[in-house]
Amino acid sequence: MTIRLGPGTTVFFTGDSVTDCEWREDSQGHLGFGYVSAIAKSPRAAGATIVNTGNGGDRIIDLERRWQSDVLDHHADVVSILIGVNDTWRRYDSDQETSAAQFEASYRRLLDAVAAAGSMLVLIEPFVLPLSEEQQAWRDDLDPKIEVVRQLAAGYGGVLVPADVELTRQAGELGAAALAYDGVHPTELGHARLAELWLDRVAANRR
Repeated sequence: MTIRLGPGTTVFFTGDSVTDCEWREDSQGHLGFGYVSAIAKSPRAAGATIVNTGNGGDRIIDLERRWQSDVLDHHADVVSILIGVNDTWRRYDSDQETSAAQFEASYRRLLDAVAAAGSMLVLIEPFVLPLSEEQQAWRDDLDPKIEVVRQLAAGYGGVLVPADVELTRQAGELGAAALAYDGVHPTELGHARLAELWLDRVAANRR
């Protein structure tokens, strides 16, 4: 798939707090203070219109509830999605389980709607960089969801951003806390590395 970043291209980013990145509505362009803002400032995305509709705490079902107003109504050229870690987290802190099958079914409905609208897709792997044995146990729940995202990216002809694979590799070199201060939410360096990875995968698909 060819994705052309530049003038005339609108890219929508959506997902949970990793995309929202704190006080998004108070930031320049409402882009937040994380990887979306870094992408917008990159020369590799120069001229593209960047929009962020990430919302802290969202699970896949929350994304689905606001999909029409937050994404489809805007007719974006590219839709980039990062979702899934809260579907795991809520199992362990609130006993609200989302099975991999439920996650996949909801995700497919989102992608079906985007595909029907003609937008191109970028799917980012959800990730956790464990800082404790408790978070390490999350892998039993999150890994099947990551595999769902990989399969959906392939099945829908989207670009896969292997955030879990790459950030886990980097965490082995730098330490998890250098990239995600609580194992989930990226540090400034973590956001910078995620932005670089996104651009490496997506901008590489430019004409």
